[in-house]
Amino acid sequence: MRVFLASIPMDDARVVVVGDGEAALAKLRLFGKTPADLVWFAPNGAPTGPGALQGGPEAIVRVPTAEDLRGARLVFVAVDDADLAVELAALARAAGAQVNVVDRPALSDFHTPALIDRDEVVIGVATGGSAPILARDVRSRIEAVLPAGLTQVAKLARDLRETVIASVPDFMARRRFWEKAFRGPAADLAASGRPAEARREMLRLLNVAAPEQGVVHIVGAGPGDPELLTLKALRVLQDADVIIHDKLVPEAILDRARRDAHRLYVGKSRSNHSVPQDQIETLMVEEARKGQRVVRLKGGDPFVFGRGGEELEAMRRAGVPVFVVPGITAALGCAASAGIPLTHRDHAQSVTFVTAQEKPGGVAPDWSRLAGPNQTLAIYMGAGRAAETAARLIEAGRDPQTPVAIVENGSRPDERVINGALADLGDLVARAHLTGPALLFVGECAAFSAAELDVRAELVA
Repeated sequence: MRVFLASIPMDDARVVVVGDGEAALAKLRLFGKTPADLVWFAPNGAPTGPGALQGGPEAIVRVPTAEDLRGARLVFVAVDDADLAVELAALARAAGAQVNVVDRPALSDFHTPALIDRDEVVIGVATGGSAPILARDVRSRIEAVLPAGLTQVAKLARDLRETVIASVPDFMARRRFWEKAFRGPAADLAASGRPAEARREMLRLLNVAAPEQGVVHIVGAGPGDPELLTLKALRVLQDADVIIHDKLVPEAILDRARRDAHRLYVGKSRSNHSVPQDQIETLMVEEARKGQRVVRLKGGDPFVFGRGGEELEAMRRAGVPVFVVPGITAALGCAASAGIPLTHRDHAQSVTFVTAQEKPGGVAPDWSRLAGPNQTLAIYMGAGRAAETAARLIEAGRDPQTPVAIVENGSRPDERVINGALADLGDLVARAHLTGPALLFVGECAAFSAAELDVRAELVA
């Protein structure tokens, strides 16, 4: 985050605008809608005619002095003379004000964001002064989806704020009350211009407000690209009190969660389980029993080699309400990103997801079935046993020249695809020095990724 958007109360705040051009008038129109104490200095006099300011403060026709700027919270300098702008900015800072020199970001303490002004609700979009037109375009897109009655909902919340604090002293319970209120009939009634009915509905909710039972959501985060999160996964993440996440969940996805959610890392890698599975399940139960909304966030899909089934059983045994939110499993996401069709009428009539890391003491894979022709194998957790896996498949009858693809960090910005033949799979993995999560694809369809890489190389050339 290169810039921080602060919310500054405007009640009785002294705001000074210096200038007489359109930039100055734009700032006067903006702050004329606020309860601020607005002061205008127009060194060349107020403009007249069609471009004149309608309403607002009377222009003071001179350059302000240091005394004029004393006590100002914000000062906007919109003058053409660069030397005068520097002088006025220094005077304003010396008086304790934050300064914005219009169209001169280097001279400014802050920049004016593109604003969506709905009275009680104000949304800002900022680019640090580098791309104001882009900020305006983003603002327009956001504004188009906001309900027209948003202001009325916020006003109702302001009117009832102290009543809610007194009635629901617990912070978490209070937050859940507001979430119910803003997502239910009370908000709809307020937005449609029926404040009395909306108030009654809010008070009804308040009278029945009680501590909620905790709940667990086992959520698939997908292969890593945050835009591949499902809408339901995103909603659950933004409602979570506690997020228990794996190593395979990148920061880009965690950034989509509610900022103040408590994050607990329980990552696992081969031969290094930072938190054993039974302790993870115990942690999920404990947090839910505190009344928390727990998200168990797992890379890919929780029910595809994610031990989500074990966690689901553990929650049910403990009597904890539990829900599953599926995700795009790694095989689908990585294959699509690398251009590997998992099935193809000419090459693969089936696809098999298999893990190279079977449970200790468990049943070994049926290599004769996995080595069959006309199928694609998507091998999870296979990098550490790539040479052994290739040997077993070849021994079971798979052609040593069968195409293979290694997809590391699939769907992410640092994705890497390595192609070769089954006989060389172990060497390919060794030479690749993999550091991120990787899937192995075996079958004729794996060659499609090599063709995609060739096309990209030709386009670059």
